[in-house]
Amino acid sequence: MKYSYPEKTAYRRRALLLALLLAFVAIGSLLWIALHATDSETHKQNMLIADIYQDGSLLQSIALSNVEEAYRFTVTGDNGSVNEIEVRQGSIGILSASCPDKLCVHQGFISNSLLPITCLPNRLVIQIRMETSDIELPDMITY
Repeated sequence: MKYSYPEKTAYRRRALLLALLLAFVAIGSLLWIALHATDSETHKQNMLIADIYQDGSLLQSIALSNVEEAYRFTVTGDNGSVNEIEVRQGSIGILSASCPDKLCVHQGFISNSLLPITCLPNRLVIQIRMETSDIELPDMITY
């Protein structure tokens, strides 16, 4: 008659559970890598574009991804309104404004398209959008 030791069966169960846990971690890691892979498979680059509107018309579009050094410029309106805008690598903001409440200045710099900067008294809106550009890479190389 064969006798099985309870310690051996408990050891085998623990080893099996550990192996299953490691397998789930490995599969989960592979799925995470596949879902969060860079755009190298699609060969696309995302560019941040800041569109500056005054009175509903587009004044200027700035590619924030291409900015190397921060710079400032001033936008003046019809009624003598003035907004000083600073452009940085990947972000844009209003430094000073002639409006009474200065909410546009207090909003700070934006770097995504979630909330635009608006200066209602000066009728100025700064929106950020993502522009996807395709990079031409060969599908296949033959020799």
